[in-house]
Amino acid sequence: MKRDLISLNDLSLETIQGYLELAARVESMPAEERRRLLAGRILAVLFYEPSTRTRLSFESAMFRLGGNVLGFSETGSTSVAKGESLADTIRTVEQYADIIVIRHPKEGTARLSAASCSIPVINAGDGTNQHPSQTLLDLYTIRKLFGRIQGLRIAFVGDLKYSRTVHSLLQALGKFGNATFRFVSPESLRMPSYLRDGLAGSGCTFTETVDLGSALAECDLVYMTRIQKERFPDILEYEKVKNAYCIDARLLRGVPERLRIMHPLPRVNEIAPDVDPTVHAAYFPQVGYGVTMRQAILLDLLGVKQ
Repeated sequence: MKRDLISLNDLSLETIQGYLELAARVESMPAEERRRLLAGRILAVLFYEPSTRTRLSFESAMFRLGGNVLGFSETGSTSVAKGESLADTIRTVEQYADIIVIRHPKEGTARLSAASCSIPVINAGDGTNQHPSQTLLDLYTIRKLFGRIQGLRIAFVGDLKYSRTVHSLLQALGKFGNATFRFVSPESLRMPSYLRDGLAGSGCTFTETVDLGSALAECDLVYMTRIQKERFPDILEYEKVKNAYCIDARLLRGVPERLRIMHPLPRVNEIAPDVDPTVHAAYFPQVGYGVTMRQAILLDLLGVKQ
């Protein structure tokens, strides 16, 4: 029976921990040994939305495991432009590849894709819904930074309403329990109520604020997000909040040295470049761990046991 990676809600805590352990084993393997693991396998990357890190890190992961990649990063040169349905595209691509990774602006498309074919499908982001591989790499980054995932004080900052990375990560951290969250956002971009309510019984607590300064002073980890212009139905509402939060080196003066800052990227102006050389910046190492985790995902879904 084939397996897919569509939503963190589909994964048990044990399965998530298994991915973290597999990623650690992959990271410790000699490069020559890794390059034999998926020799002759093909990954199809179907990106209906722009991407840099997710698409390229999946491609890098596949190449580093000895496999090959085909696909598209925009639909203008494909039969989608002629009106081909998503299901027909998926049924076609499964004839060419062993596994599919798909990004699409509409929620639910990854699950529909998985139901339409017989090979594994990975959700690389469906609208404002889920981005499970990003969540797994974020969890791996947190464990690399702090040696643990439980018992941390974590602030989510910025676009908490539309950010699928925030939504997925919060749900995953709730499975681990024993965390203290601070939700920092403008009133119009608050964390959705179903996610706040979903923490009940997890052993996690949260507070909501508009004050970024207190989060920097009191948390172990700040997870920054971009205010996503493309998610706003009303451009005037975007204009009101687009510069709501910005971390720069001046703002970091006096914060605890242990503080680390993550960001799913791309950034616009929410983290100034003068933060990059500080000890607090963890977002580029986070990008690198994405290749490691996505190697683990590919190996697991293709049934290559380590």
